[in-house]
Amino acid sequence: MSEGQTRRNDPERRHRIITATLEVIAEHGVPNTTHRRIAAAAGVPLGSVTYYFASLETLLTEAFLHLAEESSDAFRARMAAARDRDAACEAIVDIIAGSLWAEPRTLLLSYELYAFAARHPAVSAVMRRWMDNSRAALTRFFDPLTARALDALVEGIGIHNSIDSDPLDRDAIRDIVQRLTAPGRG
Repeated sequence: MSEGQTRRNDPERRHRIITATLEVIAEHGVPNTTHRRIAAAAGVPLGSVTYYFASLETLLTEAFLHLAEESSDAFRARMAAARDRDAACEAIVDIIAGSLWAEPRTLLLSYELYAFAARHPAVSAVMRRWMDNSRAALTRFFDPLTARALDALVEGIGIHNSIDSDPLDRDAIRDIVQRLTAPGRG
């Protein structure tokens, strides 16, 4: 079967390549991510990677955009489920302490995303959109300054907890969120 026939019968190939790129980044880091590793992880011929993506930078940008959209959608959905300010605070605790943000793979990819964004303006724009989306979800319940602080708190505690020998537990995180959102503060 020719490459063209395979491609027509594999409409998910492009998406698999993007997903595989994130797996390779999580395992090897951006500096060690190559077309060849991505192709192997996606189970596609090397030529498919270069067919769908003009450059490795383009592919990395697409992969990070996908990560940001997935994370942003999950954050927004969790916040949308909150019906009041107390539920929003609990949602923030869940996001920080639960599987949404605290998963090691997500944290590793976030580190890589920040480092890559610092040197690639297109990815910086992705990061800004992600932050804007998170803050928009938070401003349903909090003023803009508090929303910004909570957004930073979500990432900051997640990062610190991933390397701290005595990470904050759910109760400590809840206490911090309550302090930041106490009446008269936000």
